[in-house]
Amino acid sequence: MKILVHVVFLLLIGGICCQNNRNAKPSGKSSKKNQGNQNQGAEAVQSAPEDEPHSGPVESGREGNSGGRAAAQQSASQNNKASDDMKLHVLKNTQVTCNDGTAAGFYLKEFKGSKRWLVFLEGGWCCYNKDSCDTRYKNIPRLMTSSDWPQTRKGSGILSAQAEENPHWYNTNIVFIPYCSSDVWSGTGPTATKERRGPGKEKEKDYTFMGSLIIREVIKDLVPKGIKQAKVVMLAGTSAGGTGVLLNIERVSSQLEQLGAEAQVRGLVDSGWFLESKQQRVPDCPDSVSCSPVDAIKRGLKLWNGVVPDKCRQQYKKGEEWQCFFSHKLYSSLTSPLFVVQWLFDEEQLRVENIYLGGQTLSEQQWTYMQNLGKDIKNSLKDVTAVFAPSCLAHTLITKSNWMTFQVKGTSLPRALQCWDKSFQEANRNSKTPLKGCPFHLIDTCHWPQCNPTCPALVDQATQQELTLLQMLVGMGLDLQKLGLDLRRDSSSITSMVSNGG
Repeated sequence: MKILVHVVFLLLIGGICCQNNRNAKPSGKSSKKNQGNQNQGAEAVQSAPEDEPHSGPVESGREGNSGGRAAAQQSASQNNKASDDMKLHVLKNTQVTCNDGTAAGFYLKEFKGSKRWLVFLEGGWCCYNKDSCDTRYKNIPRLMTSSDWPQTRKGSGILSAQAEENPHWYNTNIVFIPYCSSDVWSGTGPTATKERRGPGKEKEKDYTFMGSLIIREVIKDLVPKGIKQAKVVMLAGTSAGGTGVLLNIERVSSQLEQLGAEAQVRGLVDSGWFLESKQQRVPDCPDSVSCSPVDAIKRGLKLWNGVVPDKCRQQYKKGEEWQCFFSHKLYSSLTSPLFVVQWLFDEEQLRVENIYLGGQTLSEQQWTYMQNLGKDIKNSLKDVTAVFAPSCLAHTLITKSNWMTFQVKGTSLPRALQCWDKSFQEANRNSKTPLKGCPFHLIDTCHWPQCNPTCPALVDQATQQELTLLQMLVGMGLDLQKLGLDLRRDSSSITSMVSNGG
């Protein structure tokens, strides 16, 4: 469709701002058997997962089988209000720590009787040498130390314990692992950054990187809590945490199997599907702005004693392991079922190219890169079995409190995740019938940023006012006329675009 059509469309919706198929064997380890139903359907009422009915009592009450889902949700919200918060637990193995040597740990919200577990990895990029780690520790210490961790945390989005906000996963055991290792969850220690200083100078801070070990120890500490009896363990994460899911999911699956668990381990990767930068950078990485992600990972891997999945590592020669940090290269080597959530115009991917929406001028070349980014990410996702990819400018989705409002082709992410769940249940029944009207391969077909009418709002950083994309582009100095954008033509097919929802 011509670019002019998209422009008129954006003006009309100015208020809206801003085949490696995988499934489970009937039990135990996962396999890549095809279950990739891609039928498109409208949003439907959320229902209880069939692989685990509401089983057993909630923490301070009873739950029968005859009340239906509405009664179950009401009962859960009433009986669990006093304990909706996730509570902090320090790792029993005190040798596995955050960057600065403080205790690593996790937050847990138990749901009594549930055999489903959601284990979430927090995001926050990384540091890759002494200078970048010192800067990170000074500016964002919470990503390197546990010294100020609160005793409790509230979850939002898929981590919420409220049925209204999280209709399909509220009744699970929810684990939040704070990110304090700065290694994209790949570090295995004991490397420490050390540098001697002369007399009278401030003592250097030493850092250790144990992200992968932290995950291992959390799983160990969850055994007394019942994770060995789980039917499903979902390892989820956003941004660097999403990449951490891809890097660690096979290890978690193997660890649980060795512990005697029969759980199926699945992965939920949100905004961790990064592409390599196309921009030439300074080779010695003097600072994070001038250091490309590839160079940062190359340096970081040595500093962190980082590990990548064995099958991916075997595909590359020694020194090329960094390629396994890029999801589109890693995905095909993994056997665990994965669901990928990815904005087609990811703000962090744009920042890698020094594009800050609303924060500076925008060149024609950068605008062209933005448009091509959506196409490149879309192409990289075409063989992903389970995917939700709206054509929006944003970063992370699953922990937003309004995560149910975003849709692709009329289907929300919670609904798509539910359909993905159901596909495993059908596989367990050896069903050959595809799930009609229950899609979980959802990629927007429109090509323009913000062309999906459910996109998050774009906000002017100075005034905090909502803007349309064109208002933001004009504010950043882009000459729309010079680019040939005629706002008076080609408005005839806009209505159908809006009704199709991208």
